Formats: sequence, structure tokens, C-alpha cells
Amino acid sequence: METEVHLASYIEHTNLKQTASEADIERLCREAREWGFAAVCVAPYFVERAKRELEGSGVELCTVIGFPLGYTYAEVKVAEAERAFSLGADHIDVVINVSAAKSGHWQVIEGEVGALVDVARAHQGIIKVILETSRWEEADIRKLCRICVDLGVDYLKTSTGFDGQRATVEAVRVLRSCAGEAAKVKAAGGIRTREDALKMIEAGANRIGTSSGVAIIRAV
Repeated sequence: METEVHLASYIEHTNLKQTASEADIERLCREAREWGFAAVCVAPYFVERAKRELEGSGVELCTVIGFPLGYTYAEVKVAEAERAFSLGADHIDVVINVSAAKSGHWQVIEGEVGALVDVARAHQGIIKVILETSRWEEADIRKLCRICVDLGVDYLKTSTGFDGQRATVEAVRVLRSCAGEAAKVKAAGGIRTREDALKMIEAGANRIGTSSGVAIIRAV
């Protein structure tokens, strides 16, 4: 039981499916309360509902910004973040503008991440930046990490999990080495088994984003 409690404290129980219904989100929150997960992660549309469902539970509420492709305007991401925090989100998971970075427009990344860090700080919230590590060579991952850490993000996150992207142990290790003591690491994308989750934690992940939280905890 001690192992299950310990593992549950890493898990952000997630449902970001396009087809998720209100009943699905209610079930997600109920399971998070029952199993003692660290947080739930839901689409912005469901933030208000999830906040009500989690009231008094101690389970944190996370939502996503610029999800899943990240190439919307920075001003739109800022407005999304402001709205999410005002409705009760504790965390925002932000997708970087991969298109801008691929074009060498690093100042765009710095500008949008900096603005979103400011929003999070104004609301005493947590900001995680999704780097989409499968899209990059290690040198570029490290460059993105340095930008984010220097700007004061709370977490570096591997992936959205969309379009077949998966977290890898190698990516988590790179993020962990870049983050140092300044930031934490969230692994997400394709983490479906207890073995997967434990490997990510061993590699340095502080949080696990997964839609398979209950199955992971129940596995023996």
C-alpha cells in the first residue's frame, strides 16, 4: 500500500480527449479523489466543472494552453491562461510554438514563455512548458530548456502525447539534467503501465501525466 500511495502522488490523472464528456470528467475527478492522485488535467472547457468536483479534496487542477499544436498567437495563450486561472486552475501546461523555434525565432519563445510565467506568478499558479521532445535533437532540447529555466518556469514537460508522441526515459534524463534545482520535470505521452511510470520517476520525473492512472496503481 505504501508503494501505491507514493506512486499516486506523482500522477496527474488526465483526460484531454476531444470526445470527453462532462460525465467522463466527473469520473476522472472521482477517481483522483479515491486514489489520491496529485492532480487532474482537463481541457479548458472543463476547468469550472472539475474545480467543483475536486473541492475540498486536496487534488490539484491542471489545464492546457495552446494545446496541442502550440502555434497560436502568444496573446491568445496569455488570454487562455488568464481565463484558466480565474476559473480555478492551479497549473497550466503550455505548448511552445514549435514552428517559431524550428524557424530559429527564439525570441518568440522567450516572449511567450516570459509572458505566461508572469501570468502564473500573478495568480500564484504553476506553469509547465511542453517542449515536444520527440521533435528535437538533444542540443535543441537543451537550448529550449535553458530559455525556460532562465525565465522561471516551474516544470519542463516532455510531450503532449498527441500525434503518436511519447515520453522517453532519455528525454526525461535530458530535462532533469537541464532543470537542475531550478525546475521540476513532468513526463507525459504514452505512459500506460506501472513499469513505464516507475522508469520515468527513476529517470528524474517529478510528475507523471497519464490517462491510465487507475490501471497503473492497480497493477501488481
